Amino acid sequence: MIALQITSMKQFMNQLLVSDAFEPFLLEEASIGAACTFAIDGRINHEFFAGEDSSGEPAPDEKYDFRPWSEIKGLCFDLIKGKRTPLFFRFVLHLMPEKAAALLEKEGCDVDPSQIKALVLNIRYDGSKTILTTGTAFHTFLPSKAPDAIWDKSLRKYLDAKGILYESL
Repeated sequence: MIALQITSMKQFMNQLLVSDAFEPFLLEEASIGAACTFAIDGRINHEFFAGEDSSGEPAPDEKYDFRPWSEIKGLCFDLIKGKRTPLFFRFVLHLMPEKAAALLEKEGCDVDPSQIKALVLNIRYDGSKTILTTGTAFHTFLPSKAPDAIWDKSLRKYLDAKGILYESL
């Protein structure tokens, strides 16, 4: 696990809420404190998509447990934008499972990707600073720290490639 502090808030928020920089992620949950507190559970209600939709078309194939960030970021942007800065926000994102598996395999991880529940990115703004922390969720206890190290290194590399400025804590 690593903790990184964002050093250019405006640039980061543009990358998070406007650009496609975080499209490889799914949203587990979001909490935004503004005029009131908004809580979003990113878990998909598969029952909602059962059968056919109102247009008569078959429901989309839902292969994830959580909604893609690309489908929720506009709502989050609408909740955050305005003349006043939010009091806080928190996003829990998961790297899409197929991207996580590909990353671990590419890096020669000693853990089977099926044992990894999620490569997690927590984004927390407390009213003055934004901190990103990484985490790895396993289906069961594993003594190997290789997935953590791969995820930490890959996230730094990804942020650098996207031009997101940060400092390690």
